[in-house]
Amino acid sequence: MMIGLTHYLILSGILFIIGLVGVMRRKNLLMLFFSTEILLNAVNIGFVAVSKYYGDLSGQMFAFFIIAVAASEVAVGLGLLVLWYKRTGSTDLDSLQMMKG
Repeated sequence: MMIGLTHYLILSGILFIIGLVGVMRRKNLLMLFFSTEILLNAVNIGFVAVSKYYGDLSGQMFAFFIIAVAASEVAVGLGLLVLWYKRTGSTDLDSLQMMKG
């Protein structure tokens, strides 16, 4: 059995749904970051699969840009998460309600 474009797009859709459910249901900031990474990787799989199918490199270039954005998001997000954990002792999203600006 040959794996085609449809298989990759179905995998991408399933991963995107898992990530979307994770973003909507999580109360922990760390799990929210993981769910966001799953969303971005699902989009990457879709871009690379369509790019390979059409023989064009533009989808793969977009995937590299998304990987760069994901890496910077993790670096900044984890830095803020460590700072917030040191300040409050918790990584729950409910504890963010007490932030006063």
